[in-house]
Amino acid sequence: MKRSRILVIGSFMMDLVVRAPRAPQEGETIIGTSFGRFPGGKGANQAVAAARLGAAVTMAGKLGDDVFGDQMLSALKQEGVCTEHVRRDPEASTGIGSIVLDDQGKNRIVVVPGANLKYNLEDLAALEPQIADHDVIMLQLEMTLELVTAAAKLGRKYGVPVVLNPAPAQDLPADLLRAVAYLTPNETEAQLLTGIPVVDVASARRAAAQLLERGPQAVVITLGEKGALLATKEKTVHVPGFAVQPVDTVAAGDAFNGALATKIAQGAALEEAVRFANAVGAITVTRPGAIPSLPTAVEVAEFLREVETA
Repeated sequence: MKRSRILVIGSFMMDLVVRAPRAPQEGETIIGTSFGRFPGGKGANQAVAAARLGAAVTMAGKLGDDVFGDQMLSALKQEGVCTEHVRRDPEASTGIGSIVLDDQGKNRIVVVPGANLKYNLEDLAALEPQIADHDVIMLQLEMTLELVTAAAKLGRKYGVPVVLNPAPAQDLPADLLRAVAYLTPNETEAQLLTGIPVVDVASARRAAAQLLERGPQAVVITLGEKGALLATKEKTVHVPGFAVQPVDTVAAGDAFNGALATKIAQGAALEEAVRFANAVGAITVTRPGAIPSLPTAVEVAEFLREVETA
């Protein structure tokens, strides 16, 4: 099988995770049950997700010149991710995510992007010679929209398909959407982009149809435990999810995107790629943490065998 070559231009976040029975109300202090520190950020999570699934991954972005930055680089290198194009900023902190995780596995997150927002067009220009050497470019929205749009346009310029995970949710410029091959919002992000409340498969179909008209070649709306909706100009298909008991949903979307990009880069059919990504996301939510929760290709194959023989 072809080994995917994936370029992730994205964010790093050190996730500071507090577990508590529930999230506090305004003005309330409650007692938590545990604290953990996990390397994360949408870009880094997606890079590691793809690397664990067998892709050759290069990560580009910016870290602070601090302890969290050192730890992020170490974590990526341990996973076999190429960090040659990761830059350091001595005047900015490494991004952090402050996460409250309740007993139902639901999370509330505050992100401080720090050095992620310092990655600029000059940094991207230095990366341009590398772009054509990759099969897929992965982007998210924890960098500036100007930078993300410019990166997507470079992907289109060199004929490299761009997977854009439009998170955190925000409005997107028309020229960015036209440069994207695969757009992968969740229900909340799809609603913000279209104005259509996405509450089930039928409403996801309506939102996906609107998004397709704005330029992407394909739209994949993730629907949590219900799986995902895949829409192209030729067809729209609901790909069911897998029933699992969630423990921590922090990196589910990133796991899905890393898996989807890996299969796309391998040349898999889109419906097959989405089913595989659903499986990766399902495994991820059964484990705590962001990067620590991401499965290997062997674990996914075993999971799918168990599902098929159950």
